[in-house]
Amino acid sequence: MQQGNRLSWSDLQSLARRKPAASSSGHAAAEAEAAADGGNGRRLAKALSVPHLTAIGVGSTIGAGIYVLVGTVAREHAGPALTVSFLIAGIAAALSAMCYAELSCRFPSAGSAYHYSYICIGESVAWLIGWALILEYTIGGSTVARGISPNLALFFGGQDKLPFFLAQVHVKWLDTAVDPCAAILVLIVTALLCLGIKESSLVEGVITVANVVVMMFIICAGGWLGFQNGWPGYNVPKGYFPNGASGVFSGSATLFFAYIGFDAVASTAEEVKNPQRDLPLGMGLTLSLCCFLYMMVSVVIVGLVPYYAMDPDTPISSAFAQYGMQWAVYVISTGAVLALIASLIGAILPQPRIVMAMARDGLLPPIFSAVDQRTKVPTLSTILTGICAAFLAFFMDVSQLAGMVSVGTLLAFTMVAISVLIVRYAPPNEMPMEGAGPSSLESLASQTERSESDEEILGGPFGNVQDVPTASEAANTVRRQKAKRCIVLVCIGVIIFVSAVSLSSLPFYMQCTICAFSGLLLVSSTIVLSCTGQDKNSSRKMGGFMCPFVPILPVCCILINVYLLMKLGTHTWIRVSVWLAAGALIYLFYGRSHSSLTSTAYQRVSPA
Repeated sequence: MQQGNRLSWSDLQSLARRKPAASSSGHAAAEAEAAADGGNGRRLAKALSVPHLTAIGVGSTIGAGIYVLVGTVAREHAGPALTVSFLIAGIAAALSAMCYAELSCRFPSAGSAYHYSYICIGESVAWLIGWALILEYTIGGSTVARGISPNLALFFGGQDKLPFFLAQVHVKWLDTAVDPCAAILVLIVTALLCLGIKESSLVEGVITVANVVVMMFIICAGGWLGFQNGWPGYNVPKGYFPNGASGVFSGSATLFFAYIGFDAVASTAEEVKNPQRDLPLGMGLTLSLCCFLYMMVSVVIVGLVPYYAMDPDTPISSAFAQYGMQWAVYVISTGAVLALIASLIGAILPQPRIVMAMARDGLLPPIFSAVDQRTKVPTLSTILTGICAAFLAFFMDVSQLAGMVSVGTLLAFTMVAISVLIVRYAPPNEMPMEGAGPSSLESLASQTERSESDEEILGGPFGNVQDVPTASEAANTVRRQKAKRCIVLVCIGVIIFVSAVSLSSLPFYMQCTICAFSGLLLVSSTIVLSCTGQDKNSSRKMGGFMCPFVPILPVCCILINVYLLMKLGTHTWIRVSVWLAAGALIYLFYGRSHSSLTSTAYQRVSPA
């Protein structure tokens, strides 16, 4: 019975096992990267620099949504203050981008948020994040692809005049129209990605530059019209803030999703020539350029037409049409199509790399980790994910599932922010022991009944007596334990606070009480964590970008992302829960037993 308890406790511990982090500098980094693929030559090509990363980031971020969101958010929320909403949303997105930038410099390998969670939090959480990201990119790519056909209809004179291979066709036994154009485009993009990362990033760059040119046309031509006509959109009865500060912030919550896409840059970390320098620059340039373009377009459009008179579906083209520039509709529609194609490339690009990373770690069948020796891309994973996205885009109207994309993104952003706190205050101090076999694992399991303090002072994780730690080591152990508790309390405080704010059905006095209690817990835990001090060894190993204002910035990032998660609809959460439950079953029956960490024992490494 006792042995059974030990086994069950060992099984429970396996859910939290963490992948060892590679050293971030020097020869050790090169060796660690070579070992990451199992020594089988499955390395991705290091071919990307800052221009490539910026093209991927901007192309993934600026989708056709900007051509619609301007009207929707201005009419319903922000009014003429739409520019301020874009700025606030950009700042909120920058918080997550800085967390991504630090972790991508520390751990420059494929997998993005999945990879960071595996190193900092644990295997089971990493699996769920990777599984959610697979869903996000599949549905995101399919949604984008199905939006291209309606935009192409303008150039052919309407939906009825589209060629048969581009038009959506209604089938009697299906509730939705099939879209061959969407499926064809997904397969074309998949073939492009199989050619190589440098080739696909070059095509992405050309399309992105053309899209930026269209947006600059909107800004320049719209600005000329505005100065000629006295900016009538700003002369409205309710002033610049018709719905007050609440309207501006609610608009920012909607516009936040217009900045999602920079995480595609992090997914290519293993293919960057100089990740510690280029990844932060690529993400920074992506967000800066996107925020500038968004703000300038919004300044022009809300100035040309009063916010309450905007067309919610085609706000930009209708604004130009009101001034007799009907021909501009074709230019703007071209920009929308280009934006959709660039977003499609950005949506399909990261997914095979996440699948490859999960297969490398043994959580998926190893066949998905294969890298083509000539093109240096995960060809099989790319083809598989492309076929799945093409199937969805052809048969299903995935617009109903678009909210599920946001869940994967926000969960990833949240875990990345938590990972920054962990790596700064309580980084993993265990490394795999060479030659560890089953006997080592049995010795490791036999020690689980000891308290953590006993393990630190009296014996190692393998049952052999160690030297009594020095005073500095003992103090560092106490500091780490305090930091871990504070991080847990921060997360609990955020969840309770956001839940109380979001549940309007609660009585007002109860809502205020819960908010006060959870807010106090959140603030006090953050203050104690800040006073605890960061891990000096972790900071000393880092040579790249360091996220500023830690722990305040990551905590704010967690708060924003959890709030946005709570604002998603119930139906979205039900659908996502079904997907995550299916993923949990796959992990329990396959991933956990086939994990590359299954036969790995660990030895504790004292800080240098």
